[in-house]
Amino acid sequence: MSGLRHVALFRWAEGTTTRQQEEVAARLSELPAKIPQIRSYSLGRNAGINPGGYDFAVVADFDDREGYLAYRDHPEHRAVVEEVIAPLVADRAAIQYEL
Repeated sequence: MSGLRHVALFRWAEGTTTRQQEEVAARLSELPAKIPQIRSYSLGRNAGINPGGYDFAVVADFDDREGYLAYRDHPEHRAVVEEVIAPLVADRAAIQYEL
């Protein structure tokens, strides 16, 4: 194994504003500077090319399972999830897989 990848997909609840989505992106973008276990981090809104997709994605790479668990449970990550993501999410899908 050369690492672990975490992918999270979100569908926003009806009525979620562009400003709220931008706040989610801004808060998540701060995490690599705060959580040293993150090796690579990207996120973005759906480009809208295919119908029926999720609205937003986060892809994060870690050296190993322990690095992912440190990120998952890190107080800064938990705060973003609880304060700005959870109130807006209608649906979420996630997967972690070995690289």
